[in-house]
Amino acid sequence: MIEGLLADLEAEGAALEELLGALGPGDWTRPTPAAGWTVAAQVAHLAWTDEVALLAATDPDAFTARAAADPSDGGDRGASAAVGVRPAELLERWRAGRHRLADALVAVPSGVRLPWFGPPMSTASMATARLMETWAHGVDVRDALGVPVRESRRLDHVAHLGVRTRDFAFAAHGLPAPGAPVRVELTRADGSRWSAGPADAEQQVSGPLLDFCLRVVQRRPRAALQLVAVGPDADRWLDVAQAFAGAPGRGSEGPPPPG
Repeated sequence: MIEGLLADLEAEGAALEELLGALGPGDWTRPTPAAGWTVAAQVAHLAWTDEVALLAATDPDAFTARAAADPSDGGDRGASAAVGVRPAELLERWRAGRHRLADALVAVPSGVRLPWFGPPMSTASMATARLMETWAHGVDVRDALGVPVRESRRLDHVAHLGVRTRDFAFAAHGLPAPGAPVRVELTRADGSRWSAGPADAEQQVSGPLLDFCLRVVQRRPRAALQLVAVGPDADRWLDVAQAFAGAPGRGSEGPPPPG
């Protein structure tokens, strides 16, 4: 299982890297929807997060000590590392770091849970979270460049994480987790379906899979998406949905997302 996840994580990183590799120097300084973050800052953040994930996988005690000493990393989560760095160097740092992380995750013994800024995670959950964040920050980059956000089957992982983090999202907003199950029925761009939750659940969320993924990473306001909720808990969930660790509304451990 972890090998397939890591293959998808690499493919997601490669897709963003292909886009970044075609940019001119001026494109790297473009502002993204995250206030104060340029395209370069987005990449620096991804590189930083892969590096601290590597620390969590290889030296959990060192990660825990680092997180306890400065859980916010000065507030910018590595974004300032882009200042004064050539784009080629930044891209190589991110590329090398994500490959080292993939090698480390394969080597983690089965059953071991890795510390993180949110709840501890299995290696599969860590790989899924890294894919989610790579895609989410890729949305920021694409928005900055005016490049359409397109769906791939890799978004199945983001949808899965969005469903798995429902209770966490409520807790992050200071709300009790709802007890009623919710059925999620999503449609991919090719017309095929993705679903989760009991088929007979009275409460439901439905709509395009891409829209659901954009919502759970808080890259689009709910009003801009074609998502339908049936039932009060399902409706509230779409308001607070959050598939990333961190304070409510911060957007994938970084600055506030658009919307």
